[in-house]
Amino acid sequence: MVKQQLVPAAGGAGLRLKRGELLRVIDPEGGQSGDLLVYSEDGRERLSNGRTFDYDGKIYVSTGDVLWSDCSNPMMTIVADQVGRHDFLYSACSLEMYRIQYGATGYHANCTDNLCSALRELGIEPEPLPTPLNLFMNVEIAADGRLVFAPPKSRAGDSIVLRAEMALVVALSSCPASTCNDGAPARPLAFEILND
Repeated sequence: MVKQQLVPAAGGAGLRLKRGELLRVIDPEGGQSGDLLVYSEDGRERLSNGRTFDYDGKIYVSTGDVLWSDCSNPMMTIVADQVGRHDFLYSACSLEMYRIQYGATGYHANCTDNLCSALRELGIEPEPLPTPLNLFMNVEIAADGRLVFAPPKSRAGDSIVLRAEMALVVALSSCPASTCNDGAPARPLAFEILND
């Protein structure tokens, strides 16, 4: 039986994948976005949105698309996607973002800290942090080029499944930013590791 693990609301988690293993990320309650970062096992290669845009020829990735490294190697392939809309433009939310955009004065949970902590616990120095794949985050591009948050399209139990194309270190964060979660407070995500 496959063990489902939780990514706490506004928290993070890290894991390792062997080549060929599948990672299923689930939105248990619906409407929750989350950040996915991927590094090679040795930390030398990092997920690259730019290379992925170059080689896939689009900014919205879904079933059949490959996520590429900054060294132009395939890292993951999306093999199933019940949602079909994820963002690959926005950087991970950070304490600085909350201060600049929302006027936060104290500490605010954020994806940058969650992802960095998860990767460091697995022996990877994450910085400088690349742009994550923002799972279930629904970002529209207006005619004038502005980015506009729309409600996530994920419903309770929806998931995305990605196959590791090399041995990987993976970090996940359940995004605490209510703007990308249709104004709702953060909720948990979940994940499973499956054999291909």
